[in-house]
Amino acid sequence: MRDIRIGIDVGGTFTDFAVVGQRADGTTGVLEHKTPSTPDEPARAVVTGLEELVAQGIDLAQVRAVAHGTTIGLNAIIQRSGARVTLVVSAGHRDLLEIGRARMPRSFDLHATPEVSPVPRDRVVEIAARLGFDGVPVAAPDRDELDRVARDVRATEPDVVALVLVGGFVDPAFEREVARGLRARLDGLEVVAAAATWPEIREYERGLVAVLEAYIHPLMTGYLTDLQERLSRLGLTAPLYITGSNGGTLSVAAALRRPLETVLSGPASGVTAAARTLGAGGRAVTFDMGGTSSDIAVVLQGRGALTTGSHVGGLPLILPVVDVNAIGAGGGSIAWIDTAGGSAALRVGPRSAGAVPGPACYGLGGVDATITDAYLVSGFIAPEHFLHGEVPLFRHRAVEALAGVADDLGLPGRADEDERAVAAADAVLRVATAQMATELRKRLAERGHEAADLTLVPFGGAGPTHAALLAEEVGVTEILVPGAAATYCALGAAVAPLRSDFARSLRRPLTEATFRDVRQVLDDLLVRARAWIVDNGAPVEASVARVTADMRYLGQAYEITVPLTEGPLEDAVELTTAQVVAAFGAEHERLYDFSDPTATIEVATVRLAVVGPEPVLPERRRGAADGTGAAAERRPLRWYGRWHETAVVERSVIGVGGAAVAGPALVEQGDTTVVVPPGWAAAADEAGNLRLRKDTP
Repeated sequence: MRDIRIGIDVGGTFTDFAVVGQRADGTTGVLEHKTPSTPDEPARAVVTGLEELVAQGIDLAQVRAVAHGTTIGLNAIIQRSGARVTLVVSAGHRDLLEIGRARMPRSFDLHATPEVSPVPRDRVVEIAARLGFDGVPVAAPDRDELDRVARDVRATEPDVVALVLVGGFVDPAFEREVARGLRARLDGLEVVAAAATWPEIREYERGLVAVLEAYIHPLMTGYLTDLQERLSRLGLTAPLYITGSNGGTLSVAAALRRPLETVLSGPASGVTAAARTLGAGGRAVTFDMGGTSSDIAVVLQGRGALTTGSHVGGLPLILPVVDVNAIGAGGGSIAWIDTAGGSAALRVGPRSAGAVPGPACYGLGGVDATITDAYLVSGFIAPEHFLHGEVPLFRHRAVEALAGVADDLGLPGRADEDERAVAAADAVLRVATAQMATELRKRLAERGHEAADLTLVPFGGAGPTHAALLAEEVGVTEILVPGAAATYCALGAAVAPLRSDFARSLRRPLTEATFRDVRQVLDDLLVRARAWIVDNGAPVEASVARVTADMRYLGQAYEITVPLTEGPLEDAVELTTAQVVAAFGAEHERLYDFSDPTATIEVATVRLAVVGPEPVLPERRRGAADGTGAAAERRPLRWYGRWHETAVVERSVIGVGGAAVAGPALVEQGDTTVVVPPGWAAAADEAGNLRLRKDTP
């Protein structure tokens, strides 16, 4: 291969690689690879995987770019293990983070407690600085005030400082100047200014952006610097890019300036790959099931849906991110018995066996039953074929672990250990699937979608294996399994374009006169976007600008994000007041089934996404047109409490245009197994994907 791009996704159990490059015949191909993760030192697994790729014949001199997704920042926020941050706020707002939105996490839970703030109250310092609604300073700090604040900040011994001022979004330059004054008095200590980072209205959420940015900044700086050094020692000179939470990529330099943009990078990459696989008209729900968790996202018109209302570690994040929702357990999630209610109840997850010791069937010391053990006992996967046969599985260990679950549940009438294990495996898969289906229906209903109207796109090592169970539960009748399903997030990283998002709040009633303010904000964002795309190494003439706005009827509590226009970044954006009004009415009608052409519309925030050119998608080697899909062997498959004698088919023999493989069948493709249940059939499409369709009367 030459002209290679390598995508890397570090998961809780495996680190995945997708090598996309030009074959000798001029077509673009992909090589997939997995290696066990090293949670104590994630960069080690990255280097190990690259060394294994070199051993397979990959020439590092032919690598043009490396795109890497990581959960380092996300895990630090979830585990509250980030840097020691001191927060500087406008006088009178010391309790900004504690009060938040003055809502409890669960309204009817008398024992609910709010999320622990990343910054305790004794590390919050007040400053006499704030702006009015019109951008005029209500209070501005003089030298004595800055000296006093700097002394108070030093007394808290911070690693990094976050700054948020009331009204700061109106004039980010004011807050930037205050940050510069503090930085000079703190011997260059990093000061993250909220409005300079993300100038959007709402002090609490904007303040959290600054706090979380500061919280993960030293950790991400250390990790990315170390990773670059390791790659350099390996002989890899290609530029390193980091996948962003918005589904794109950004340079390491940009990621070091804004590490929070990468906090949800891993899950977003899989959605990017699905969107590009489906094309412009694609409508789907993605299902990413790895070793630790399962996530879903919606793809509409060939694009992953974005949200500014996500949560990270229980804290709201207003940056635009791919709308990925965790819905359940992963292949390594542990089955356990909950006796809190006075009787034994089966639960699956959230605790995971991880890469070490892993599921009981790995034989690495794990004794807890997991979903993977249930797959093995139920015949979904074969012990000799798991991960190309490179990871042996031990069925007797899975039986022992699951039989213990059956005993704890008190399942009656089963003296044989194997029978008890099979019964427990049935229960584990049913409970896990029910958990996923409940969350999937809820998430889709919140966004106005029906599962039955969407194609299910499963990926991750366990996604294709569990997809049919989930589809049956929620009423989906079509499943599309990508050829690189097990390393799909890594593929998404390899083919993701450069992307960054910009925003500025102004909050104006929309009239012909105030539209000039909207236009001025948009022009300022375009200048920043063009500078960003050049700094990150992409040509302006090949990049695209997408404009949206957060809008509402005057008096409504919350805005909706309205798509406005899209076009080449180098061109002037054509937009009129009438177009904005029409776009808002259409989106409000779609979401709520009504609009009011006589009501006053308010523009709260203008948003601009800049997207660089998209790398070429790989073309998968397709089977012959007369591929028969002949079964290599047969083995028993347990499906909803019944055993079925099932055909086992190699993915490579299912050719385009050949006969469909009727269920029950198991399609093995080395790094994952696709379950085709009774009443379903599987066939290959022109792009090399496997399409499963349910027989309908």
